[in-house]
Amino acid sequence: MLTRKDFTIYPAIDVLEGRVVRLSEGRREAVTVEGGDPVAAAERFAEDGAAWLHLVDLDGAFSGAPDLDLVSRIAAVGPPVQVGGGYRSLDTIQHALAAGAARVLVGTAALDEEFLAAIAIRFGERVAVAIDARDGTVTVQGWTRSAELAPEELAHRCAAAGIRRVLVTSTRRDGTLSGPDLPLLETVLAAGLPVIAAGGIAALDDLRVLRELGCEGAVTGSAIWLDRFTLAEAVGLETRSA
Repeated sequence: MLTRKDFTIYPAIDVLEGRVVRLSEGRREAVTVEGGDPVAAAERFAEDGAAWLHLVDLDGAFSGAPDLDLVSRIAAVGPPVQVGGGYRSLDTIQHALAAGAARVLVGTAALDEEFLAAIAIRFGERVAVAIDARDGTVTVQGWTRSAELAPEELAHRCAAAGIRRVLVTSTRRDGTLSGPDLPLLETVLAAGLPVIAAGGIAALDDLRVLRELGCEGAVTGSAIWLDRFTLAEAVGLETRSA
């Protein structure tokens, strides 16, 4: 029987001050995992079958000045890399792509509707919008500030502007292993865009639920780093009988 790829696992490489970490709810002071060298992590994930890598420059997210050398070093490992953390101008997006990123995630700057339309036209599939949500509103600037905007409203703006996909993170659940926020994801999926889910994933069953919900993929970090399941086991869910 033929199989098709309909769900993608994105192992997370979150980098703070040059080292891989996992943060609880995105709080800089709440480090729950120390993962060492980011290039070594990328190499290990590639060996375990990662089709994509998910790189977040936490220093860039907090400062608005992403580290392009970090992008280049991770991209050199092999699998395509989607990168986020501080990409708030056309130039920084272009520079990340030139450094080897396959896709750049835009968060804070996506609230500017003119900028949203501009990146959709200029970058197409090479850009996606990160919708980070806490308590029913979008969070920005490294999750340090709430915007007066519902995540589903931002998703509809993205669809209208021509954005090709969104990454949706429940910041209250990120790094907590408390399970994905299914109601949040359902409201964003209603906008009609492909959705990559993030935040709270703790078990292989969570990934199965997200796939059946209609998500295009999922970012998994703490569950892999804390041995809840292996990346190879997660990658095994990427195909199913058609």
